Amino acid sequence: MGEGIRSGGCQCGAIRYRILGEITWPHLCHCRMCQKASGNYFMPLANVQNDEFEVTRGTVSWFSSTDVAQRGFCRDCGTPLIYRSMGAPHINITLGSLDHPSQIEPAEQFGLEARMPWFDQLADLEGHSTMDDPQADQHLLEIIRRTNHQHPDHDTGQWPDTGSRQ
Repeated sequence: MGEGIRSGGCQCGAIRYRILGEITWPHLCHCRMCQKASGNYFMPLANVQNDEFEVTRGTVSWFSSTDVAQRGFCRDCGTPLIYRSMGAPHINITLGSLDHPSQIEPAEQFGLEARMPWFDQLADLEGHSTMDDPQADQHLLEIIRRTNHQHPDHDTGQWPDTGSRQ
């Protein structure tokens, strides 16, 4: 799974990375520490060998979430990017930071003790695409679309790349 070069980065584009090699053990971690680190109900992660991961732009900032693990993030926009255990031959990348996250399907769940008890009901909730939500303020959505500062899902020659605004 995950053969070839893959790229990703943070929301603002200050940090870009490339993976040379295989992405393994794609999983969803529901543990409370990952919930706090992501500000979400779970964190999608996968392993990449240390020597097959390279930052191609910017510098990752680190928070020591325990005495044996660190979490790498963008200090400019706060995007969580990496989880690493000290001395491990691999890191975990956040799957949502990949340019094409839908290409990596989670194969396992971890940290089930903190998994939300109502997850099995999500498929039954009413849903809408972002731009077609009848409850959304269409004027506000148009302003967001025109002033989007999010980095595109591909490498750019410079950052910020003002030509890539949507």
